[in-house]
Amino acid sequence: MISRLPRWVEGGAFALAFVAGNVNAIGLLGFSHQAVSHLSGTSTLLGLELARLDAAAAVHLLLVLLSFVLGAVFSGVLIDSSALQSGRRYGVALWVETGLLVLAMLALHYNSVAGHYLASAACGLQNAMVTTYSGAIIRTTHVTGLFTDLGLMLGARLRGQALDRRKLLLFLLLIGGFISGGLVGALVYALLHFQALLLPALLTALLAMLYQRYLRRR
Repeated sequence: MISRLPRWVEGGAFALAFVAGNVNAIGLLGFSHQAVSHLSGTSTLLGLELARLDAAAAVHLLLVLLSFVLGAVFSGVLIDSSALQSGRRYGVALWVETGLLVLAMLALHYNSVAGHYLASAACGLQNAMVTTYSGAIIRTTHVTGLFTDLGLMLGARLRGQALDRRKLLLFLLLIGGFISGGLVGALVYALLHFQALLLPALLTALLAMLYQRYLRRR
């Protein structure tokens, strides 16, 4: 599957993983140590709050989960295929993600928890958008699956199977993008607080413009 993807996918995947890592770092630092780019930790926290009978906290975490799902739902409505095809509405999805991140920044600036939900929806949209053109091979908003796939590849290599170098490079780029995004997100958050979300918003806007330019050239 990866061998059939265009060469620019690696660059786009790195950039999107950087965006997700950036948003997640800001979430961890500013959203009560709560991740927003993936749901594993949030689901665990929901279970803890239910055990404590803290209804307010449980409802908040549930809304974060639902926001992620709604972002994915929007992507599913907008993009109707699991195969990468030029002309699909990836540019539109990126513009919507940009808007969600900007709105999240504004909401958080005014101390509104709606910013948590908007940031989570942006990540859900991005994760679903990438899945629609990669068949779930590429993940940009979390790295657990990437490390698992990397381990499987290396295990297969130890058994004597050939190593798919392009797949290995893609996984390393995604992991590196997520980690470096987290690094930059933490540094910018220390300087700008929630205005740090403007950086990933600008990056998704740039990706949208580059994709639209690519379509016009084709």
